[in-house]
Amino acid sequence: MQSIELTGQALSPEQVTEIAQQGARARIAPEALAHAAEAAELAGRIANRQPVYGRTTGVGANRTQRVADGDLDHGLRLLRSHAGGIGRLIPADGVRAMLAVRANQLLAGGAGLRPEIIEAIVAALNGGALPPIHEYGGLGTADLTALAELGLALAGELPWRTGDAASAADIPASIQITSGDALALMSSSALTIGRACLAWREARRCVDAAHSIAVLTFLALDGSAEPFAEPVHRRRPHPGTLRAAALLRGLLAGQSNKAARIQDPYALRCIPQVHGAALSALESVGQVLRVELNAANENPLISVEDEAFFHNGGFHHALLTQSLDALNLALLSVGQLSLARLDLTFQPEFTGLRPFLADGEPASSGVMILENAAHDALSELRNAAMPAGLGHATLSRGVEDHTPFTSQAARQTARAADALKLVLATELVAAVRTLRLRGTTPAPDTPLGGLYALAEVLDPDTADRAPSPDVELAVSLLPQYAALAAGLETPQR
Repeated sequence: MQSIELTGQALSPEQVTEIAQQGARARIAPEALAHAAEAAELAGRIANRQPVYGRTTGVGANRTQRVADGDLDHGLRLLRSHAGGIGRLIPADGVRAMLAVRANQLLAGGAGLRPEIIEAIVAALNGGALPPIHEYGGLGTADLTALAELGLALAGELPWRTGDAASAADIPASIQITSGDALALMSSSALTIGRACLAWREARRCVDAAHSIAVLTFLALDGSAEPFAEPVHRRRPHPGTLRAAALLRGLLAGQSNKAARIQDPYALRCIPQVHGAALSALESVGQVLRVELNAANENPLISVEDEAFFHNGGFHHALLTQSLDALNLALLSVGQLSLARLDLTFQPEFTGLRPFLADGEPASSGVMILENAAHDALSELRNAAMPAGLGHATLSRGVEDHTPFTSQAARQTARAADALKLVLATELVAAVRTLRLRGTTPAPDTPLGGLYALAEVLDPDTADRAPSPDVELAVSLLPQYAALAAGLETPQR
């Protein structure tokens, strides 16, 4: 089984996905644990001689209230009072992502959390024991409710959720929570960051698949390759657009086609611009996540090098919210262009076929209904593209007077990716049907030939019938379509 080392410095979004969804195990780097232990020891010494927010004081508007001397239960009370998540329990992959992210962040040494707690988090992660984490409670300024629920599970006050592979031996022994542990554990948006990693990976796969599906429709409609030409994009060198155009040229390599029109509709002509914007948005989110995964951003932040605490706002995730919001809007545009290409396949003037790709008896409907279904799925994309950052809340008697709503942005990215898969799948069904009805077969031993071969599993029956099974099967093909496109760009990633 693959093992990924947690150092507090080099965790990637892809590795979070491998831990959360693909069974990779986490391994703590000994030097990172030693650094965290040094930070914890220093944090305790400083708190013994001066006030430290959350350790010797209350939190939020209670920051002016001192913890009584000898109060050993302050940390546990803080966890209990903040374990107020509501809604459904988050699926296992989201919780696993949270545990991996928080363990790695803690190893960066900014929280001053005792190393035995970090070890217990990783032990639970590897053993398949998960705390019960509720959906709602984070606003982009630390996932306080989720991490409080983790803390209470570690303390033995909440039951662990165990899967089929876990046993009682995999459940960590209960850990004593001191007054300095609670806020040090909670001061992070690890759940949001972890779920954003999973959503980002799905979104990237969708965009990769969109390149492949678009070129099949391009071939089916005798599109013009001039809009993808290198000189066009060299004169307007936006990085994402350059990448998208190069990918399209790579997918069309070895395939000769004669353009049917001097100039195509935007759905074919503007693929590099729309897909390029999505590639740029994905790159932006990826860069932000790589920083956040390895960030010591707790409040207060302990610095071993400076031998001091710094009270700060590093928990605020305006940048991640805004990058996710931009990605969600870019995914909507990809979906809109895909649906526009679907519409072109229904029009005889572009295909030379009957309306709606009908075949057989007169007045047959073909796959007319796919347009309705795709528009319904696109409406979910449109809803998800509403910027979460437009939200605002003032909390804790006005002390916490801005919230970026990052958790909502991450959820919206996941929703957008799920909806985009359906839109792309409808386009794939229509593109393959068009190619079959026109008797157009891509040249073998070319990228397009490989894409077409993958679609051979789609039912060739063109009589009127329910197309839903075709779409479901097309969704299952999307990872392969994504992989083929991504493979053409491997040296650049």
